[in-house]
Amino acid sequence: MAASQTKVIERIEDMSSTKKTARIAGWLYLLLAIAGVFSLIYVPSTLIVSGDAAATANNITSSELLFRFGILTGFISQVVFIFLVLVLYRLLKEISHKQALLMVTLVVVSVSTGFLNSLNNIAALIILSGADFLSVFDKSQLDSLAYFFLRLESHGIQVIQVFWGLWLFPFGLLVYKSRFIPKILGVLLIIAGFAYLLSSFMFLVLPQYQATISPLLTLLEVGELPIIFWLLIVGAKAQSS
Repeated sequence: MAASQTKVIERIEDMSSTKKTARIAGWLYLLLAIAGVFSLIYVPSTLIVSGDAAATANNITSSELLFRFGILTGFISQVVFIFLVLVLYRLLKEISHKQALLMVTLVVVSVSTGFLNSLNNIAALIILSGADFLSVFDKSQLDSLAYFFLRLESHGIQVIQVFWGLWLFPFGLLVYKSRFIPKILGVLLIIAGFAYLLSSFMFLVLPQYQATISPLLTLLEVGELPIIFWLLIVGAKAQSS
């Protein structure tokens, strides 16, 4: 009887620990999503005018703090991404250590390229700073050069999306195989992974069709969101014996 009670207590403690880890992952995932929307969508859509280098430069110089905060938020999101995948590794490693390790590796590569890509925004900021060593260039040249680096950063994100898609495959498989997260969430993660990959493929190979298929791909990428709310609200459900 005592041994049976001990096993029950241990199982309850394990379940409590799993729920706590899952909810930590959920909060980190939510923070990552919010930071990503701000740095990748809100700031560029507010400051960057497509095809107009002069207007873009004027927007950045007049709202420099917002632009700098966008860069900082991008850095924060990369750091959060690392902590998120480490927590997910702790949560899911017992299901498949190899797949969990692959998930971590892909995120590390994504974060590394993300940090490098953010240097393009810093370069644009330096160019528009009005530093003395740039006085040999006129304003239109500086505006165009800054816009070039901003475009390069935007194109770099399309390349990094490859890793945003790839890491969702091992993550989705781990969720699907787990007994404490609904299988459908794993399926949605894998579908979102395919959508990210297809988006990068269209951008690099068939850009003329990107605008047409982009709304559908965006809808499929949203399949990554339900896991966030499940981890936050439920954490983990009781495992079947």
